[in-house]
Amino acid sequence: MACWAAFLLSVGLVNADKLAGRTRKYKVIFSPQKFYACEMVLEEEGIYGDVSCDEWAFSLLPLDVDLLSMELPEFFRDYFLEGDQRWINTVAQALHLLSTLYGPFPNCYGIGRCAKMAYELWRNLEEEEDGETKGRRPEIGHIFLLDRDVDFVTALCSQVVYEGLVDDTFRIKCGSVDFGPEVTSSDKSLKVLLNAEDKVFNEIRNEHFSNVFGFLSQKARNLQAQYDRRRGMDIKQMKNFVSQELKGLKQEHRLLSLHIGACESIMKKKTKQDFQELIKTEHALLEGFNIRESTSYIEEHIDRQVSPIESLRLMCLLSITENGLIPKDYRSLKTQYLQSYGPEHLLTFSNLRRAGLLTEQAPGDTLTAMESKVSKLVTDKAAGKITDAFSSLAKRSNFRAISKKLNLIPRVDGEYDLKVPRDMAYVFSGAYVPLSCRIIEQVLERRSWQGLDEVVRLLNCSDFAFTDMTKEDKASSESLRLILVVFLGGCTFSEISALRFLGREKGYRFIFLTTAVTNSARLMEAMSEVKA
Repeated sequence: MACWAAFLLSVGLVNADKLAGRTRKYKVIFSPQKFYACEMVLEEEGIYGDVSCDEWAFSLLPLDVDLLSMELPEFFRDYFLEGDQRWINTVAQALHLLSTLYGPFPNCYGIGRCAKMAYELWRNLEEEEDGETKGRRPEIGHIFLLDRDVDFVTALCSQVVYEGLVDDTFRIKCGSVDFGPEVTSSDKSLKVLLNAEDKVFNEIRNEHFSNVFGFLSQKARNLQAQYDRRRGMDIKQMKNFVSQELKGLKQEHRLLSLHIGACESIMKKKTKQDFQELIKTEHALLEGFNIRESTSYIEEHIDRQVSPIESLRLMCLLSITENGLIPKDYRSLKTQYLQSYGPEHLLTFSNLRRAGLLTEQAPGDTLTAMESKVSKLVTDKAAGKITDAFSSLAKRSNFRAISKKLNLIPRVDGEYDLKVPRDMAYVFSGAYVPLSCRIIEQVLERRSWQGLDEVVRLLNCSDFAFTDMTKEDKASSESLRLILVVFLGGCTFSEISALRFLGREKGYRFIFLTTAVTNSARLMEAMSEVKA
């Protein structure tokens, strides 16, 4: 971990100064929080008295008008693989800060073990400082906490909305992206801030990529028409044009050129990768069709050594949608992968298995057998707790059964219209509604988990789905349309686009708080023991 390495380096510098006989004052500032383990290291090194420690509780970074990030990309691996709970306190502190700024949250919903722990710790903080939000009018009507492992499928799918594709291709970091010479059409790279202030980007960020070129072409024509107005102007009109409009037009022209360049670069890369065939395979996996053909495609992908991260991603998507791989396929794909990319990836397979991303079906655990086992548990009214049999399904996906229950695969007569989308499935070309977003939609409609009991059990979250509703007397109708969604372990730009669409359709306004913005490559890299 980079921060731990930096801390150990500072310890080394203090020791080096002591050996050289130099006397200085030292201060170490920890952000977002100080850990007891660091103080232990200082004590063990015998320099605890020489170093003063401080804490900078910087937990929320506003990346956009509706997006807050904690910039903790390590959260996903630390919690969902290592079981390290140290960042949960940071999440609770962030929620406490928001509640002190915007008043109490009348309606709280959550799903996942981590979500429940963060919620309980946050509530403890609220009780300790009871007077701070008492009597205040709520400004945010609903808060929803969701663990990343509730929905791995969405994070593993290729993104096709413009902002998601820019992230997959160029990597958006802290709300900005580095566009190389192939985009800028010069010999220099350029760092560009991507948010609502970029008028061109703001209009295309949530659009399916197939619509973006058409929009940019129309934008270029409109811009040219505005420039052409200069020809018939007198001196006074020209003066007003130069002082009031020209600067804005030039800025818009610059941004337009950058986004056209980014689109062209994305198109070149995706054409080279045979993106259409890849998307077709992903859709087949999501729908449960042509599994043998999809497995063959993944084998070919591995044999051609296209990308170790991409090959892992496809194997994980196959595993989760099929409730684990049958032993024969698991051994075959694993062997081919290790032979193709090297035996140093062996520990990565262990990590993926532990996280539930790439698993092997137990003998007899075919998809139908698993579904019947879950069905029996769901109808067992006498079971007050999660039984031993249900615990045996931990880390297993029941994606196919959940997909049917929540109608995640839309049934469309004819071709899905991506220009005028009818539902959130447009973010995956009409093939799939993000599970995380559908859960949020359903819970908000019901104002509870009532009627979703079977879905919750299929998600292995019976003990970790909660609702906390207080009186809404003080909450205005406007605040009840404002929803804070907290993603623990990261969220994708596809999920953000889908919920923005839902907000426009239902009259909600969503605000997003995430431990970090993620995508399929970041997820796989977090699990990998082989660093690029």
